[in-house]
Amino acid sequence: MHIDIGEWQVRSHRADDAESLARYANNRNVSRNLRDAFPFPYTLADANGWLEGTMRASPESDFAIASPTEVIGGIGLTFGSDVYRRSAEIGYWLGEPFWGRGITTAAVIAVTDYAFAEHDLMRVEAAVFESNPASARVLEKAGYVLEGRLRKSVTKDGHTLDELMYARIRE
Repeated sequence: MHIDIGEWQVRSHRADDAESLARYANNRNVSRNLRDAFPFPYTLADANGWLEGTMRASPESDFAIASPTEVIGGIGLTFGSDVYRRSAEIGYWLGEPFWGRGITTAAVIAVTDYAFAEHDLMRVEAAVFESNPASARVLEKAGYVLEGRLRKSVTKDGHTLDELMYARIRE
């Protein structure tokens, strides 16, 4: 998969992505806004393990946010099952040197449109920690609607937080 988003792109991962993936993912300011499954510190071994698994996945659901020369972030879909089979969750992160440039918003729009075009989905949702207003703003700019607040639903770094649930529905 390859989608141009201005000077950036959302594309399939490649084996040679490991070094830049580890460089930008190994940042406490990135990991503090993500689920604990995203490790910190983030090592080259973590990057290689991630790439090995994601490059074998079918359907492909995890993608690189990249410049023409390196990975600068990631974005992916987790598909629902059973009664949630027409829903997916979107998750994303971006290396701190690239924050504030609209890259994540463009990537979220591109992958959401891709998800609706390529999969039989009616809903794409995203959950954001209340302590991450920048991510909530990304979703709002990408056309997602705040549906609710899940009170005290996540615990990150010893703090129990509310989670904000956003969704975009197929038109």
